[in-house]
Amino acid sequence: MTSIARFRSFCCALAFMLSVASFCLPGTHAHAQDLSGPLGQLATDNYGNTEAALGELALSGSPAAAGIVAALADGNLVFSTSTRQVFIRNAQGALLDPVTLQPVADAPAVKPVRVNNRVRRAIDAANGALSLVSPDPAKRLDAALAVGRSRDEAALPALETALAKETDPRVKSAMTLARASIVIAKEGIPPAERIAAVELVGAEGNQEALAILRSVPDSAAPEVKQAAADAIAGIERNLAIWGAAQNVWYGVSLGSVLLLAAIGLAITFGVMGVINMAHGEMVMLGAYTTFVVQELIRTYNPALFDASLLIAIPIAFLFTGLIGVLIERTVIRFLYGRALETLLATWGISLIIQQAIRTAFGPTNREVGAPSWMSGTFDLGHLAITYGRLWIVIFAFLVFIALLGVLRLTRIGLEMRAVTQNRRMAASMGIRTNWVDAMTFGLGSGIAGIAGVALSQIDNVSPNLGQSYIIDSFLVVVFGGVGNLWGTLVGAMSLGIANKLLEPYAGAVLGKIALLVIVILFIQKRPRGLFALKGRAIES
Repeated sequence: MTSIARFRSFCCALAFMLSVASFCLPGTHAHAQDLSGPLGQLATDNYGNTEAALGELALSGSPAAAGIVAALADGNLVFSTSTRQVFIRNAQGALLDPVTLQPVADAPAVKPVRVNNRVRRAIDAANGALSLVSPDPAKRLDAALAVGRSRDEAALPALETALAKETDPRVKSAMTLARASIVIAKEGIPPAERIAAVELVGAEGNQEALAILRSVPDSAAPEVKQAAADAIAGIERNLAIWGAAQNVWYGVSLGSVLLLAAIGLAITFGVMGVINMAHGEMVMLGAYTTFVVQELIRTYNPALFDASLLIAIPIAFLFTGLIGVLIERTVIRFLYGRALETLLATWGISLIIQQAIRTAFGPTNREVGAPSWMSGTFDLGHLAITYGRLWIVIFAFLVFIALLGVLRLTRIGLEMRAVTQNRRMAASMGIRTNWVDAMTFGLGSGIAGIAGVALSQIDNVSPNLGQSYIIDSFLVVVFGGVGNLWGTLVGAMSLGIANKLLEPYAGAVLGKIALLVIVILFIQKRPRGLFALKGRAIES
């Protein structure tokens, strides 16, 4: 039975208990640890008294109360007709004192406490109410949240009793909010108290708070309705802002994926002027490298699984980088200056790589697991952020910074920049441009490989993985500026954020089409992209 039904049933029992209190327990209240009253009612063999006893047990605060209710539910609560004492019968048939759980020396003749459907509902309700006064703060918190979601007026007495005894600040706050949720819709509440409840719920600022505030009845005082309307308007404005921020985060996440996929292409395209249609397959090979690494770890050393991605990153970089150098030395170097032939040749290479992967691994998707540190979600305000996406964003920026350092601080980076700016002058200065081309192609392919490691966590690892990103990668490179890393970064983030901001209004497909049209119009005005860089591709 749900928490809502439990509390509703409990309060029915509580109402009955109050109605018979004048003659069942005249002028007295059961102490938190004194269970003589409810135990005496359990021994009367009367269903009404049993319900009333369950209500008292639920509010008693006694550690023994839960055991007594559980014994009644299991049919192990018995009483003596002669002495009117209640016992718990254990699995061996021995009688135990219900409070101390000590065996009874002289066991009298006993009979079970009778249970019917009404009593069973009261048992469920008592279990729910006992959660509100449970010694475990986590159980009390769960019970308070359940009451708040149900907004059941019948649960108010039990909630107020538990609230008066609560000492844990977090649980007390949840109980206070649950009480406010009930008070807002309950008839007969003074306007001042209702307005205070509206303000308390409105401070939550989430969708659940909106639903609670909209439950204010038409019979409420005008000032209460106005307070609720103001709170609703404030929450809607707040949620609209957080919704836009959530879309921006999704855009940054998408932009980081585009950056990883495009940054290697930006180098090869900028330095060599090669339209590499096999770049997506380098990404795919990096993802399959991650799969192979994880399979080996699962087989030989499962304890290393959480480090599998860290192990796969350098392996994927070296593997795809070597393949890139091989492609450049065997095919690309014979086609420089012939853009159409280069495009067709690399497209053919991409088909060969795809078919090789299908032959080796099959055409179906392969499972790549997520380490524990990339699993789960956390909230930042009203933003829901997954650890997997967060680490990919961080990884993308680390790759960008590392590549920027290579280009700025190393000899190969200096030579690559020289070849990009003026190939003939670089050759005349003694730079081996052919060697730079091979290293550049290998570096771009290696970066595509580590991009595949990251993408294996958010996309299907299949032979077609690279095809999903090759067009977007070229779009990012051309929009940002050929051969300019900062342009690639700005272009990836701009396109990612713009795409996610357009989606709620135009849909995923129309949003991407609109974005493509905008980029085409932009390139008509600025053919060199956002950050123009003088290089061989532009000169030609």
